[in-house]
Amino acid sequence: MTLTDEIREAAAWVAGRAKHVQIDAGAIDAYARELPSVSPPAPDLDGADDELRAAFSLQLNAINFGSGWFPTLNKPPGLSGFRTVEKGLRDHGPWTIAELKAITAAEIARALGQDAEHPLMALFQRSLRELGQRVGDCFKAFARSGTAEELATELSRWPTWYDISPYQGRAIPLYKRAQIAAADLALAGLTDGRDLHRLTLFADNLVPHVLRLDGVLTFDEDLVRRIDAGTLIEHNSPEEVEIRAAALHAVELLVQAHGNTTATAVDNALWNRGAGPRYKAEPRHRARTTAY
Repeated sequence: MTLTDEIREAAAWVAGRAKHVQIDAGAIDAYARELPSVSPPAPDLDGADDELRAAFSLQLNAINFGSGWFPTLNKPPGLSGFRTVEKGLRDHGPWTIAELKAITAAEIARALGQDAEHPLMALFQRSLRELGQRVGDCFKAFARSGTAEELATELSRWPTWYDISPYQGRAIPLYKRAQIAAADLALAGLTDGRDLHRLTLFADNLVPHVLRLDGVLTFDEDLVRRIDAGTLIEHNSPEEVEIRAAALHAVELLVQAHGNTTATAVDNALWNRGAGPRYKAEPRHRARTTAY
């Protein structure tokens, strides 16, 4: 099996055994009819050359995690945690490969407008240094070195992109960041996207939240109470694995019911929907992890 075959199979296995999160099978067909066939665009550096565009995309996804810490970031008015990080990197511009290899938490903090002692800055340093050490001599060449699924598979082998959770004695691969990095490059025309349809949902904490509020997912009452209270959900706990895996499997069912879309298109559409007032008005689950 390929990486995404393994992810799909494992997520379906979890969804079939889940105790805290359920998929409402009766909601799938109607909800699928509302979904787009084409993905919204990925974050990009418009007008830049392909080397800078690839550098920006890879660096943004190297630090595209930490949602459990986002409430503690210094955020400009109206910007989410992710948009704050994206704006900081966009305004600063991507670092060179040589700069990444020796980058410090203080440098990252200055670029992103954060306190250098914030826990995410050291984690971002580790991820960006690894990117500098492993990407080779050229961001553009790395982006063009394989198809979308092949790039996701390569990134899944890097230590800072690790995303496998335990559940009932089994290892469950999800690889949110490896897949979204490959998808973003493909959507930007920087990677061969012929197999973009092979990627799965980029399992985080926002799309499951949207699916819950829209009636596709149901969480048990205790889990909802904890989320509403702002209690952190432990990474790799059964509840957290079920949230991510059930959302991923639900999107597979939605893609099948739609018949002319991809998990990438569904993910990006629902992630953007999650920025709306209705979804921001209610808490989503938070876990402190580098997986998302």
